[in-house]
This record gives sequence, structure tokens and C-alpha cells, in this order.
Amino acid sequence: MSDDDRLDALSAKELHDLAVRYALRHLDIAFFIRLMQDLPVAEAAVGQTDEAEADAMTLRAHIDDVTDAGEGEVAELLRPVYLEYLREHDVSPQ
Repeated sequence: MSDDDRLDALSAKELHDLAVRYALRHLDIAFFIRLMQDLPVAEAAVGQTDEAEADAMTLRAHIDDVTDAGEGEVAELLRPVYLEYLREHDVSPQ
């Protein structure tokens, strides 16, 4: 099975966790900035407009939500972000 297939087989939560662990290990601030930019859009798309508004207004709300970005419908909408990031850095599941 190719690494791409192995990544595609992971749940959105697993992709989130893998991407966040990699970014933390490599101090990749750019990934977290991108995630914080994409998160309000994903939250609004699934009807979490209060969350989206708070995230758009405060950095603290963004930081608190980075861990939540791996949960539920929001995670599914962010799945392409995680896949792109992991493939860009040749990260594969263990």
C-alpha cells in the first residue's frame, strides 16, 4: 500500500493528530497559522458560527481550537489541509 493510500485510509482525527504532532516536533509555525486561518471557515460551514466569529476575532480562541480541529465535521472539512501538509512533508502513518 502506498503512503498516499495509507494516509487516505486514516480518519480526519488521525490525520489531524499526525499533522499536529509533526508540526510541533518541527516547530512549524506556518502550519498552525494556516490551520488557524482555515478553521473559522470550516466551523462556519458546519454551522458553528459563534465559534467561527470568536476565532476570527481573537488569537486565544484560535489557539484553544487547534486541538478541536481534529473533531467531527470540522475535521472532515479540514481533511484536505492535513493530507496536503503530510504529503508535502513526506509524513506517513506508522
